[in-house]
Amino acid sequence: MFVVATAGHVDHGKSTLVRALTGMEPDRWAEERRRGMTIDLGFAWTTLPSGGTVAFVDVPGHERFVPNMLAGVGPVPAALIVVAADEGWMPQSAEHLAALDALGVAYGLLVVTRADLADPGPATAHARAEIAATSLGAVPAVAVSGLTGAGLPELRAALDRLAAHLPAPVVDDPVRLWVDRSFTVRGSGTVVTGTLGAGRLRVGDELELAGADEPVRVRGLHSLGEARTEATAVARVAVNLRGTPRDRLGRGDALLTPGRFHHSDLVDVRLTGDPAADLPAALTLHVGSAAVPVRVRPLGPDTVRLLLARPLPLLVGDRALLRDPGRHHVSGGVRVLDVAPPPLGRRGAAAARAQVLAELDGRPDLAGELRRRRLVRAGALLRMGVPVRAEPVAGDWLADPAHWRRLGEQLTEEVARHAREHPLEPGMPVDALRQRLALPDRVLVEALVRPPLRVHAGRVGAASVDALPEPVARAVRRVRAEYGDRPFRAPEADRLVDLGLGPREIGAAVRAGALLRLADNVVLLPDALDDAVRVLAGLPQPFTLSAARQALDTTRRVAVPLLELLDRRGATRRLPDDARIVVT
Repeated sequence: MFVVATAGHVDHGKSTLVRALTGMEPDRWAEERRRGMTIDLGFAWTTLPSGGTVAFVDVPGHERFVPNMLAGVGPVPAALIVVAADEGWMPQSAEHLAALDALGVAYGLLVVTRADLADPGPATAHARAEIAATSLGAVPAVAVSGLTGAGLPELRAALDRLAAHLPAPVVDDPVRLWVDRSFTVRGSGTVVTGTLGAGRLRVGDELELAGADEPVRVRGLHSLGEARTEATAVARVAVNLRGTPRDRLGRGDALLTPGRFHHSDLVDVRLTGDPAADLPAALTLHVGSAAVPVRVRPLGPDTVRLLLARPLPLLVGDRALLRDPGRHHVSGGVRVLDVAPPPLGRRGAAAARAQVLAELDGRPDLAGELRRRRLVRAGALLRMGVPVRAEPVAGDWLADPAHWRRLGEQLTEEVARHAREHPLEPGMPVDALRQRLALPDRVLVEALVRPPLRVHAGRVGAASVDALPEPVARAVRRVRAEYGDRPFRAPEADRLVDLGLGPREIGAAVRAGALLRLADNVVLLPDALDDAVRVLAGLPQPFTLSAARQALDTTRRVAVPLLELLDRRGATRRLPDDARIVVT
């Protein structure tokens, strides 16, 4: 299936044409049929000569109903521009074309109706010239008569050719179904309709209603009047929602794949059409089937910031249009550049932001987003519409490589500064580093740590003897000189004081791996544990505390905590009779 919207001036035969092509009545309201004028959106479909199906969204042509027309055209990839041979190009022809151009619609057909009432040549030439200057470019043209049926076979063939040129839909993309109708069916509950432009829907799917916290579930699906278990883009669909009140949603709302869209009430966009400086401060933004009042803040010659009256599920690259409803004027199209822009609180921020936006083209760019945002969660980028093909630096955090390198250098400098100012502290607290580096998450601090630094007990510090303050390092060297040939003898408390090793100094030396603490004021050189295991392994097994003390040539003050440490580390095992064995 492919979906096409009609466009054109009121009373140029759009609904008559759809009726003649499909045999279906697109005007749903009795008032529409009584007045012979389309007021709201109509829907019909037919089979083409190739066997494919085309679904029509028939839109009103009167200027009072342009918002309804835009709700129908917004999500649709192609347009059928209808011009009457006997009246030619008219004001609403121009406004509808301006809307299509603003939305970037690139595929379409020109259909000149009432060819039985006037020569279609002049109207065709004029319309093709107008259309050629827009995003549609040169379009095929077909002259028809909805009354006599002349030209309908040629139009069906042209629709087949149009369908063949449309880009293939992306069925693996997340769903964003803009609602153009909602109603209640007795016995079924709330039903909404829309054009599924990407993704797939299945019965039982859980979706998210844009702007609401509660999930909604698909109870049933219809497409082209038939019940389906699955619908894939592009398609006209009717979705029956389980347990959702009718008053919860309507035209302009959207059903979404959960967690895949950023709800934006502030966006930066690029304009096509009126210069930014000429725009009124208040306009209406039309995107999908939504029409939302916005406040406009010019930034650059063709870039503006829009403050939306309510958040919308927008993506980088989305096309929309701005309209001045008071003047019935399409101010121009917009291309969404950023759905989560930074604040502009400082003097000169707007001008700086304009320079950034001047380099953006509205195409999702992972490297560019990382460069601008420096640090961002992968999920946040996905919700903006930016594909993520990079490895996180920590958790789900992504980083700009250059910024990440600078952070690593800054962390090393901050830890060194802290060590100079607080030489006996066991490193710099992780949270203090997080604040100093302006990082949003402590896992980022830990991910930045590289040897010889390490994270221990919530602090970042050096893990080498070289990092010790000189007085402590000098004291450790004296211990090694005095006890190097007696590795299991520990300095007495008064000797530690003479050496300048108080509790804080001992703590710093232990953290640096320069000393091994067995108990308060009982310290050995760091290789004592491995040496003790080798000595004890040479004893008859099992061995007693007394035998161990004698073999190690040490005192009970040292032997007891040393053996307990070896027990805890699994190097020795204590038996029920208090003897021990070396575990090999």
